Amino acid sequence: MADPTPVIDDLRAESGELDLLVAELSPKQWELPTPAAGWTVAHQIAHLAWTDRSALLAVTDPGAFGALVEKALAAPASFVDEGAEEGAALPPADLLAAWRAGRTALREALLGAPPGARFPWYGPPMSAASMATARLMETWAHGQDIADALGVVRPPTDRLRHVARLGVRTRDFAYGVRGLTPPAEEFRVELLAPSGEVWTYGPEGAAQRVTGPALDFCLLVTQRAHRAGLALTATGPDADRWLDIAQAFAGPPGTGRPREAADGPARGTGRPAEESGRSPQGAGR
Repeated sequence: MADPTPVIDDLRAESGELDLLVAELSPKQWELPTPAAGWTVAHQIAHLAWTDRSALLAVTDPGAFGALVEKALAAPASFVDEGAEEGAALPPADLLAAWRAGRTALREALLGAPPGARFPWYGPPMSAASMATARLMETWAHGQDIADALGVVRPPTDRLRHVARLGVRTRDFAYGVRGLTPPAEEFRVELLAPSGEVWTYGPEGAAQRVTGPALDFCLLVTQRAHRAGLALTATGPDADRWLDIAQAFAGPPGTGRPREAADGPARGTGRPAEESGRSPQGAGR
């Protein structure tokens, strides 16, 4: 049984880094549009706060979380946007305070969870480690949208290993959500980490291979950048096809970023996968 503490600590660090980016923004900057159509910087933080609250209920009050699931089922196309709209309407100081309080409460709940516990979610039940990984992925991806809106290039960190792992594990989901049959054989994925380490997944002798920077792979699987602007290499037709459809977040097939934005500010980045390879509800806007 994996100790969830390291990923919970990485989630705290990722959230803290994003907090520094938005803490001193002016009211006008909170209203800046981000690459997610219709969402401002405020919408991005509001969505993170809303999803943290949902995760906290899943961990501490499954019955109340069940009511959220009912609401989501009643309005599957709008419930995520509605949550973001509600939070974005708050004064920035209130929104920031709510996000901080929610993520702190979630951290404490995850650290206090019984070993082996699993919690309900919009997809498959999740362990504490998976819940923290899901939150880290969302925080990083939505933080990239905010960085793009502000024209900021964020130095990548080795916390990307959590995002990269999810990207690999959701390979079959990306095929399935498009009605395609996943390849039977495993792929080899070799990614150069920000630290210079090489992260590897899959059998060394696999015919289908993907190589490149870990940052670019994470940008791809969270659909925060178009493939054309990324330094990823696919060997084999199946691996090449996967890079066109890769999606590490739940829901219908994502549209991703347009090709004309391939050289945009994202060079510098929703919904992550559960341990089973299926993808839980998260934020893949």
